[in-house]
Amino acid sequence: MENGDLLIDAFGRLPEEVRLATDGLAAGALMWRPDPDANSIAWLVWHLTRIQDAQVSDLAGIRQAYVADGWADRFGFEQDERDTGYGHTSEQVAAVTVDGPDVLAAYFDAVLARTMDYLGSVDASELDRICETRWDPPVTVGVRLVSVLEDCVQHVGQARFVRGMGERATAPNAQA
Repeated sequence: MENGDLLIDAFGRLPEEVRLATDGLAAGALMWRPDPDANSIAWLVWHLTRIQDAQVSDLAGIRQAYVADGWADRFGFEQDERDTGYGHTSEQVAAVTVDGPDVLAAYFDAVLARTMDYLGSVDASELDRICETRWDPPVTVGVRLVSVLEDCVQHVGQARFVRGMGERATAPNAQA
């Protein structure tokens, strides 16, 4: 297996996890927050997609789908490529609203397709390319891609956890 193939396989596992976190949920469930400062499923999936979009677009040398393909408009946000959700306040988390899972899934799928296109061209020399020099040691493309994947996995896991909490909280026999 080539390095790019390994990354394609790893990133290719994310869609099922995103669907398990979002499919079948109404808007209220997607935006439900376990407490006023917690993240919602909608925000978590939007954020993990924004991180992947921003980071992989930077590596590939292309504009982010968020702006280039109009996703910011579909979410009702300004076209700000810097806004990935990092450091969002509780109010900004609450501002990520959706009518259902479709827009989240469509944005994720669009970003994943771009990621897969890029990964199809990745070879060992690309993985070794230095893409960030502010750190010691400098960050390579390989390290950046693993970091993006780790971020996506953590956030989709959190989204699935929030879904479970929400389903338990609204179950007919749930404890108050």
